[in-house]
Amino acid sequence: MDPRKMDEDKMSGDGDIASVMGFSGFGKKARTFDLDAIFEQTRRTAIERSQQVLEERQRQMEEEGESSHSVQSSDHIQKNKAATATSRKQASESSSDSSSDSDSDSETIGPPLPPQHTAPGDDDDDDELVGPPLPLGYTGSTAHSDDDGDDDAGEAQDEGDDNPVKKIPDTHEITLQHGTKTVSALGLDPSGARLVTGGYDCDVRFWDFAGMDQALQAFRSLQPCECHQIKSLQYSITGDVILVVSGNAQAKVLDRDGFNVMECVKGDQYIVDMAKTKGHTAMLNGGCWHPKIKEEFMTCSNDGTVRTWDLNSEKKHKSVFKPRSLQGKKVTPTCCAYSRDGKLIAAGCQDGTIQIWDRNLSVHTKFHCWQAHTPGSDTSCLAFSYDGVTLASRGGDDTLKTWDIRNFKKPVNVANGLTNYFSMTDCCFSPDDKLLVTGTSVKKDDGKGKLVFFDRASFQRVYEIEVTNASVVRCLWHPKLNQIMVGTGNGLAKVYYDPVKSHRGAMLCVVKSKRKEKQAETLMQDYIITPHALPMFREARQRSTRKQLEKDRLDPKKSHKPEPPVSGPGRGGRVAAHGGTLSSFIVKNIALDKSDDSNAREAILRHAKDASENPYWIAPAYKMTQPEPMFAEESEEDEEADKEPEWKKRKI
Repeated sequence: MDPRKMDEDKMSGDGDIASVMGFSGFGKKARTFDLDAIFEQTRRTAIERSQQVLEERQRQMEEEGESSHSVQSSDHIQKNKAATATSRKQASESSSDSSSDSDSDSETIGPPLPPQHTAPGDDDDDDELVGPPLPLGYTGSTAHSDDDGDDDAGEAQDEGDDNPVKKIPDTHEITLQHGTKTVSALGLDPSGARLVTGGYDCDVRFWDFAGMDQALQAFRSLQPCECHQIKSLQYSITGDVILVVSGNAQAKVLDRDGFNVMECVKGDQYIVDMAKTKGHTAMLNGGCWHPKIKEEFMTCSNDGTVRTWDLNSEKKHKSVFKPRSLQGKKVTPTCCAYSRDGKLIAAGCQDGTIQIWDRNLSVHTKFHCWQAHTPGSDTSCLAFSYDGVTLASRGGDDTLKTWDIRNFKKPVNVANGLTNYFSMTDCCFSPDDKLLVTGTSVKKDDGKGKLVFFDRASFQRVYEIEVTNASVVRCLWHPKLNQIMVGTGNGLAKVYYDPVKSHRGAMLCVVKSKRKEKQAETLMQDYIITPHALPMFREARQRSTRKQLEKDRLDPKKSHKPEPPVSGPGRGGRVAAHGGTLSSFIVKNIALDKSDDSNAREAILRHAKDASENPYWIAPAYKMTQPEPMFAEESEEDEEADKEPEWKKRKI
């Protein structure tokens, strides 16, 4: 026999005896495990189980008659089985190779390896699924198939996801009644919890979505700028303060509850150089917060300046930007905006120009376009895209234009025929930066105002929403809530949302039922208790209005219904009164007074006889202390003097 073969048989026999006796591992090296290979095998086991579950479901579908799904799934199962078998074969080969490379006398120490251990580096099936079984009809990118029908279905689904029109949340809406006049300002805090609206009626109303019910009532209404129309409202980036821009020259900053935090100083209107005065001297047109610095905001005014302010310094502006025309003359900015990174400041002017400055350099413009819109029309809004490359401008010449700030000489796209009657008509970008939204204006009872959506790339009018039979002035698309807020010309603020695509916001208040008003609360009086009063003088606070009403019902005085006034000739022994006013009483007494006051002496002395005979008021009080009155008797000289002719009498 071959000696080599005999030696091998002897060694294998010794190994079997050692393993049976239990000391085969003594003095031998421990084998190292490859964790990557173990995880890979576990993943493949999960895939195999998933395919088994799918196979069982496909068999049930075959019984119901859906053969197409069963054929496709069987193909997938066969391929996955083949791949699993191949991987098992490779794993076994790799394990045998690794065992042959090691010493023939070495044995494994520790727990046994999994039966399907594979070598590392086997990545043939990296694209397969891991986890729970796939749902029926799934045609994602992870399911491999050579069928053209599956590829077409996947492409159609991807195109549906990429269509920005399907992401517009317009299936549901709620209407907030601000007033009867135009809603000219809208503001929503970054978290989307509170909405603030302002209008031509000078009111600012606060709406809390979490605190409202289906009655949709504002929890606070105030007039921060008295009789001035509200031009702009905006929350800061932290949401703790609100910038209020009105028709006067001083912007205000309020906190979340409407209390005054800061008021900008008014400038000296007799100074010619507007850079030398501390604040605006004419009506404000717009304002906004810095997108990165929470304490800085900007305003523009009819005095021809754009000023930046610091929240901690209300006595003076931070910097001044003065727009100029092509001839170097002063022009009025009608709107202003920060870029998304806060490094640029843009202003739209009445002469049709758009001028952009570096925030740190206020003298010369960094970009400008002299003929952006028709001269003499008010550019109502400027909005930067989220990527910071595109600028959208809404003009008073019924146009909407987009600009690339890297090439600011001519617009990229132009849309015409968008009627604009207001100096604050908005435009804004969608959260995914694929759509541009603006509103249209209409005359009274002449059509409906619309919210128009444009595709940013092709600038085609892809969608529109008929809001109401009035102009659409303000629009705001909140990126966190995915809801659209609209302010109209008839005093309405509408919120559009989709229960599937939107989050919180208006969805919090529509699910709450209206709170029933307690009629008993209106009958009770408010108890005013002084904080330093003694307990003995303090009135007991009523804990329950129902018990107090029951006690009042037992009281005959409180429960007695007052008798209504008598009308007509009178009844029940009561005579109808002529009137309860002072004028009716005086007129009645004048009519009853028949005395003749032509002779003043007789009018005064007509009660003298009654007073002397029956004194009642004055004489009894002075009876003990006053002497008796003594009147002079008439003498003969007086009688003779009366008989003298008139020309002899002494003239007084």
